[in-house]
Amino acid sequence: MDLLRALLRRDDPPTPTEEFLRLLQDPFSTQLQQSSVYAALGSSLGITAAIALLFSFVRPYNTVVYAPKLKHADERRAPPPLGKGLFAWIGPLWSTSEQELVNLVGMDATIFMRFTRMCRNMFFIMAVLGCSILIPVNYTLGVFFESASEMSRITPSNVWGPAHWATVTVAWAFNLIVCGILWYNYRKVFQLRRKYFESEEYQQSLHARTLMLYDIPKKQASDEGIARIIDSVAPNSSFSRTAVARDVKILPELIDEHGKTVRKLEKVLAIYLKNPNNLPAARPVCLPSKKDPSYSTYPAGQKIDAIDYLTQRIKVLEIEIKEVRQKVDKRGSMGYGFASYADIAEAHSIAYTCRKKKPHGATVTLAPRPNDIIWDNMPLTSATRSRRRLWNNMWVAILTILWIAPNAMIAIFLANLGNLGHVWPAFQASLSKDYAFWSIVQGIASPALTSLIYLLLPIVFRRMAIKAGDQTKTGRERHVVAKLYAFFVFNNLIVFSIFSAIWSFTARVVQATEGGLDAWQAILENNIAQTVFISLCGVSPFWVTWLLQRQLGAAIDLAQLWPLIYGFFMRKFSSPTPRELIELTAPPPFDYASYYNYFLFYCTVTLCYAPIQPLVLPAAALYFTIDVALRKYLLLYVFVTKTESGGMFWRILFNRLLFGMFLANLVSFLVVWVRGEGGQRLQAWALVPLPFLLIAFKIYCAKAFDDKIHFYSTRNVKNNHAEAALNVKEESLRNDRLAARFGHPALYKPLITPMVHAKAQNILASVYQGRLSDGRDAGSGDGMSVSGYSDTYVLDNMASGKTGKISSAVPGFEVVPESRLDFEFYKNRDEFAADHGAGDLFGRPSDIVRPGTPGTIGPGLDGSRPGTPVGGMGFGHGRRVNSPQPDGHSRQYSYGFPAPSQQVPSYASPYSPPSLTPYEGPSRSRSPIYGLGNESDTNLVQNAAGMPLSMPQRPNTPGSRDRSLDRAAGGVAPGMFGGGPRGYGGLPQTDGDMIPSPPIAAQAQDPAQYDYFRGGQRRDNNRTPGAATRGPGGGWGN
Repeated sequence: MDLLRALLRRDDPPTPTEEFLRLLQDPFSTQLQQSSVYAALGSSLGITAAIALLFSFVRPYNTVVYAPKLKHADERRAPPPLGKGLFAWIGPLWSTSEQELVNLVGMDATIFMRFTRMCRNMFFIMAVLGCSILIPVNYTLGVFFESASEMSRITPSNVWGPAHWATVTVAWAFNLIVCGILWYNYRKVFQLRRKYFESEEYQQSLHARTLMLYDIPKKQASDEGIARIIDSVAPNSSFSRTAVARDVKILPELIDEHGKTVRKLEKVLAIYLKNPNNLPAARPVCLPSKKDPSYSTYPAGQKIDAIDYLTQRIKVLEIEIKEVRQKVDKRGSMGYGFASYADIAEAHSIAYTCRKKKPHGATVTLAPRPNDIIWDNMPLTSATRSRRRLWNNMWVAILTILWIAPNAMIAIFLANLGNLGHVWPAFQASLSKDYAFWSIVQGIASPALTSLIYLLLPIVFRRMAIKAGDQTKTGRERHVVAKLYAFFVFNNLIVFSIFSAIWSFTARVVQATEGGLDAWQAILENNIAQTVFISLCGVSPFWVTWLLQRQLGAAIDLAQLWPLIYGFFMRKFSSPTPRELIELTAPPPFDYASYYNYFLFYCTVTLCYAPIQPLVLPAAALYFTIDVALRKYLLLYVFVTKTESGGMFWRILFNRLLFGMFLANLVSFLVVWVRGEGGQRLQAWALVPLPFLLIAFKIYCAKAFDDKIHFYSTRNVKNNHAEAALNVKEESLRNDRLAARFGHPALYKPLITPMVHAKAQNILASVYQGRLSDGRDAGSGDGMSVSGYSDTYVLDNMASGKTGKISSAVPGFEVVPESRLDFEFYKNRDEFAADHGAGDLFGRPSDIVRPGTPGTIGPGLDGSRPGTPVGGMGFGHGRRVNSPQPDGHSRQYSYGFPAPSQQVPSYASPYSPPSLTPYEGPSRSRSPIYGLGNESDTNLVQNAAGMPLSMPQRPNTPGSRDRSLDRAAGGVAPGMFGGGPRGYGGLPQTDGDMIPSPPIAAQAQDPAQYDYFRGGQRRDNNRTPGAATRGPGGGWGN
């Protein structure tokens, strides 16, 4: 404050400190020195048109980037075909209706497009009304000097008195328009949600009729306890399948570490084997991982052979994962679980009943999709989540406030390096000497740094939301939208608009107090309201040009410049792994949080400045008009929804638009308070009811629509017609596999396989210097098949019960030929699909219940192997793991097994429900339900960690168990670097793996397919064909 006083009374040349304080008076002045509105309009439209035209020329020849969904989507999700014509991409945008969008891109993308169209229509109507009223009034009734610019003449800065009844009229009209359009679209969203509830996909999904319970007390943490909790709220509910969560211990961390290690090994091999004919002289080295339990045994700071170390690390991790999976105890239950019903309406009615209740202290809600759950946060208690949420909100608030300083520094110095020279004489000399160089830096540094920060902000807020205890990914994204919106509105709108006004006001108050005036009297005399009003009028032209230049962002998104540049540099200047190359061809996920935040921010800016600068309305209308077309193409042909929420973003959008309208009413109130009629200030009082009307409108919409949008039914009125037509209800309880589909993925998640390029397969064996056999699980059974030479291919004897010889080319790795480096061949693998639509785009929703089948689609049933490598960490035996065959025809795998398309997979889960004959309906009995043997208090999970294959059903003696492939193979662990049914360490994965049993070649399952839910399978010769079977040991109803 002393420096500020000194600055105000000095007449000498300012010192660097004083110059810095002078710059702080208006830190964003450089950004306000923009070109005229006409120049901004012409440049933005011209560049946008040029990019769109260039896109039209390039699009037909680069469908991998500009239309990946045409190639990868299944028939139901495939977008309309595109021709090769220059503008052939425009036709499908006009002809595709909203209902077709729901089927093609999902509910979330459809709601996004509806929101974009709503903004276009809303601002178009407001632009016509606002510009036709405010501009003539301000221009003709204002008092201006001849030097006043045309932009200032259409603002109310010099308009006084009764003329501001036009501002009052427009403010009321804007509120009615916004509320009317929001109400209309709320109804449309409600109708979309009801159609979504009635869709075949939703009716057949497991999550639609499943409840999620968390914060379950310890005494109720069992399958039976979940049923008791629900019975306390809905005593007349029907029979439900329940599954309490199990303590997975450190499995998630181990699997995550395993995946990272496999990717590191792939990267090391990709760099080392980039040119197999000319290997580097030195083998790759690395530092041991600090997470390695044996880290302390390695020499400190000394690098070791990367291939050998990572190979051994993968072995140890897989053995540890297998052991932990086997030790998962059903008695070690967690405080959350799931309950599934046969009737969707019943499940939703129970969730509706429990929405404001906490039976036995537990929270009962509708279950999200299994892939939507953030499993690490599910065990958190209510107190822990509340505490974390409080800390998270506090840190977000601190970050939002602290960003004022760096934001001002970027605006002062990076946007105009001359300002930096004023406070730093040494830099001024360099600036004068190399003016051209620093001009280029000035043009790049500020936008690049700002863009980088805004790209990192969503990532930071996502991690903070996870730390805060968010239980679903879609819920996390909604919270990220809210936090980003608050950050942008505070820093980029409020602070940007009134910072100079507050600084100037503070300076005048300080100067007045220096003259002996009382501080409070100085504040009153300087009239802060008028200072803020003049500042808003002065900054308003900037927002017009800024909104006009937003067109470039939509055009750049259409051009997909970043994927093109990144893919080019990745292929040309690095050594990408086959996995990285495959991921480059996958449809990118759409970042709803970032785009919603930008759109909401644009809307808020437009609404706030509409009473002051009406030209922001046509600028925003033009932006959304262009964006509707370009964004629709991107959602139809390029982007996928990573995690579908069913359109649940709508309410957060609705609330933020109402908040923006609330701020707009405050601005209108400020205008008429400062420039309106004095005396009784009737114009200001006429605007007072508007905020209260917005609140009443919000309450009305919530009561009229929210429950019907969230719940399929609020009353338990059973309607069997829809499910009867789909044949779901009769088979649903047998098909659920509730604990498997809503169980922690760590219990059954396939471990990924190291991928190598086919060009390196011949040299790969000589690169590996470790043991070249499977040790004690070798096919010969002698345990002594070990080669000590790195260039020796060990041959194994033919094993009993195996057809043909075992290939020893490159077992343990997945060899990917050049022609297979495409997402098309791996789109149904969990490891690839998880980040690109989770299989929904490709016809494999994770929780669809298919009527008439004993199970649902399991992971990896696509002819491409999603699991761990087939074989042990040695060359000894095991067939080579190849990528899917390019011809698409059925083929015989090694051992004489049929191709996946010729097999009928059979799955069973450790928690599967007991089998029911067609005549055994799920009856409801009040007393026997709690006496069922659910094993939640006694036994261990049977085969929860099982990783072997399951044989197709074949005639067995009653009570006998089918032999898995690894047993059928006579205890052989095929593979080079381990994994598969034997694991990287060559260990058997179940207790019975050492029992040899020759396979039936005609019925054996593809070795590339893994069944992590294998339980006993029983054949009931008297059952009705097609009815589900149930083996011993799986589920509390057994």
